[in-house]
Amino acid sequence: MPALGADMDEGTVLEWLVKPGDEVHKGDVIAVIDTAKSAIDVESFFAGTVERLVTGVGQTVPVGTVLATITESPAEPTAPQSAGPPAERKVPGQPRPAAPRKREKKIAAAEQAHPAVTISPLIRKRAYELGVDLAKLRGSGRGGAVTRADVERAAAERQREVALKPPSPAVSRIRATPLARRVAAELGVDLAGVTGTGPGGAVSEADVRRAVPAGEAAQAREAVPVREAVPAPEAAQRPAAAGARSGAERALSMRQAIGRLMARSKREIPHYYVSNTVDMTRSLDWLHERNRELEVSERLVSAALLLKAAALAARKVPGLNGYWLDDQFSPADAVHLGLVISLRGGGLLTPAIHDAADLQLAELMSRMRDLVIRARAGRLRGSELTDATITVTNLGDQGVESVFGVIYPPQVALVGFGKVTERPVAVGGLIGVRPVVVTTLAADHRASDAMTGARYLTEISDLLQRPEEL
Repeated sequence: MPALGADMDEGTVLEWLVKPGDEVHKGDVIAVIDTAKSAIDVESFFAGTVERLVTGVGQTVPVGTVLATITESPAEPTAPQSAGPPAERKVPGQPRPAAPRKREKKIAAAEQAHPAVTISPLIRKRAYELGVDLAKLRGSGRGGAVTRADVERAAAERQREVALKPPSPAVSRIRATPLARRVAAELGVDLAGVTGTGPGGAVSEADVRRAVPAGEAAQAREAVPVREAVPAPEAAQRPAAAGARSGAERALSMRQAIGRLMARSKREIPHYYVSNTVDMTRSLDWLHERNRELEVSERLVSAALLLKAAALAARKVPGLNGYWLDDQFSPADAVHLGLVISLRGGGLLTPAIHDAADLQLAELMSRMRDLVIRARAGRLRGSELTDATITVTNLGDQGVESVFGVIYPPQVALVGFGKVTERPVAVGGLIGVRPVVVTTLAADHRASDAMTGARYLTEISDLLQRPEEL
């Protein structure tokens, strides 16, 4: 059981996406874990074959408990072909190869049709769940391999294309999750007749499926399959629904987890705070001209400029980018920018945009949107919640002019951005009205002092005066 955040002590296995005998690669999503804040996709740390599922569906276990065992894939036999096929020869100390299954035969046939593309079974399964056509997908992995990120990026682009199509006035007024709307469209369910049980009465995917007429239920399951949990036969099982919690229970659990972590942060970390007011005239003018050249779906927002400036400044002032561990500061090798995301049902999640300082603005904007969509849909991955090196909170869209945050341990800094507002500013001895934003920094006095914090905020201001370099 991985520690998916500094505030996590235990987790519940909601479902297994693999079973004994399945081959997995490092980074493949193999299970869904329920934490105090959200259901998280957990990735495999190893490549090999699933030997045994130790922890069963519905079981709650402490961090560090073994969930499954994975063995390294046996090396390919080096004997000559004349010695006979491997399946017919018994090699001491190695299990007899199993007969190929129907699904494996289909995968092999597909890979023969596209020999230049390497696709693992779990990637194919993920593509099927998200409705991504692998034949039209170009892999970005080594040797042209299609990765999980390729599949999810294609799914996100498809969602954005669907989102750009204006819904009918009746449907647009109905509160429903994006997944519920997609499943309703595929099953032909009228959302106007569905009673929502989600936060604030929102229609969820489960509500849509319950609304399918009984006579069409079997057909619906075949048309839009639900991921089935694979229980561990070795462990005592509770009913599959035992691990699920109501919205109220999850909201309470999340608030308690946030409260414990923030209380610990304020108790153990000696915070100091600095702030600065940044003139955004050049940034917004550049953004306006830039967006005139882009399609509507590709246009940038000011938040992308702020995030990129925060990431580049963290690279130039490395004393704020890293962790406080074992009574000393450990600088990070890259800038993984934690992004505070508010959930519709209440509470917060802070996934990371990896290597944010190296991303182009368009890619940074795309990843920001993708994280927000998946965080609110409960489809984040474990690796996205554990390795942020510095966190940013932006409350500008809520009308707040400045925010002084609480550091997320073991990080040593949190950056805040407020709303871009117009204020009278003296420039060259003359008073003029200019768009400005208040930037703030909460930092750990054990790792740095206010001089370092001031240099960081000044660096952000300087970068925003040169938006073409971001």
